[in-house]
Amino acid sequence: MNSNPIFGIHMQLYTTVRNLQKSISQNKQNGQKIAFVPTMGALHAGHLSLVKKAKQHADLVVVSIFINPSQFNNQQDLLKYPRMLEQDAYLLEQIDCEILFVPLASEVYPAGLNPELKLELGILDQVLEGEFRPGHFKGMLEVVYRLLDIVQPDILIMGQKDFQQFTLVFNMIRQLKIPVQLIIGETLRESDGLAMSSRNMRLSAEMRKIVPIIYQVLLELKNQLYISEIDDLLSRELEKLNASGLITDYLRIVDGISLEPVLNPKNHDCIVACVACWAGDVRLIDNLVLKGPLH
Repeated sequence: MNSNPIFGIHMQLYTTVRNLQKSISQNKQNGQKIAFVPTMGALHAGHLSLVKKAKQHADLVVVSIFINPSQFNNQQDLLKYPRMLEQDAYLLEQIDCEILFVPLASEVYPAGLNPELKLELGILDQVLEGEFRPGHFKGMLEVVYRLLDIVQPDILIMGQKDFQQFTLVFNMIRQLKIPVQLIIGETLRESDGLAMSSRNMRLSAEMRKIVPIIYQVLLELKNQLYISEIDDLLSRELEKLNASGLITDYLRIVDGISLEPVLNPKNHDCIVACVACWAGDVRLIDNLVLKGPLH
């Protein structure tokens, strides 16, 4: 195995599929259970909580850092996405992550590979984020499928903050009968309720004071779910968001599995409120389970 002397750490760093798979194969032969946490880097406490959860469920944890170009419909977002590999590796070392996989695009998508997937997604990739980020979920599913094929983990750990993303991955795993268990890690928040995100570091000082209203609105939706009419409730809370200085792409209350709009909460086992807002030139997403367990 090849550790990376650049960081001076014990964690094993791999940049090629061949060397990674050799290491994982050896560990599997020793009877170890493998958990996988895919990321795009710029790690924060939320990511680290997923790694810690992975360690609770497996003997060995693999974290990948791969900024997937096909998930960015806006090239400026791709260029602005923070890249801080040395810091990320240091943080993972501190929580005893065993393997870090940092591949080039040519390793994930070698010449001649057709990454296209044939899936029946219904409205899952068309609503919410799908309305505002065309092609994003196609790229996301392709890269998650490809990374799962490379790593062959027993367990996949994903965060709740990207609710629609893991809903689609759950659907893909079920349709393609991928032998992996999907486990959701809850959203970690700052002390004022703001969901932890790599994008938060780009917030202006003024916007950072405003954005906690996003979580306040989500809590209000939960508290009022059975008290107010859904349309009235959403309209009222949307007004609060926009009056604060944020620009809201959407604020919705949806079924936690189908993502269909909720009209009567009593008719659904799982209900989730989802929101996307612009805080200046930074786009933030968040969600909160209003009723029932997720998948």
